[in-house]
Amino acid sequence: MYDKSFNLEIITPARVVISEEVTSLSVPGVQGGFQVLYNHAPLMAAIDIGLMKVKDEEGKDKLYATSGGFVEVKDNKVVVLVETAERADEIDVLRAKAAKDRAAGRLHTRGSEVDMDRARVAMSRALNRLRVAQHE
Repeated sequence: MYDKSFNLEIITPARVVISEEVTSLSVPGVQGGFQVLYNHAPLMAAIDIGLMKVKDEEGKDKLYATSGGFVEVKDNKVVVLVETAERADEIDVLRAKAAKDRAAGRLHTRGSEVDMDRARVAMSRALNRLRVAQHE
C-alpha cells in the first residue's frame, strides 16, 4: 500500500465528482495509460475514453468511466477535467445498453445524414460505461 497521499479533484462541467486525499490515480492517457503517485513530476496530459481508477487512503479502489479530458499534476495536487466521470456503481446499465444500441444502429445505417465519427465516439463511450459497470 502507498503510505503518502495527494489531493485529487475530478471535475466535470456539471459537478465536482471527487475532492479528497488519495494514494494513487490511474488514467487512460491518449498516448497510453499512466499512474500518478505522491511526488509525481509535474505533468499535463490528455485523457482518452476509458477506465479511471482511484485508490483512497484506506486502500479501496473507486472506478470511474470517463469520456476524455485533461489531467494536471503539480505539487501533489492533481486536477482532472473531464466531460463525464461516472463511478462504476452509479452507471445506469440499461441506459448504457440503449446508447450502445442507438450507436450501433447509426453505424449500421451509414447514410449520408449520419455523422460516422460521432457515432463511433458514442459507441466507444457506451461500451466503456458497460465495461466499467461490470468491474463493480
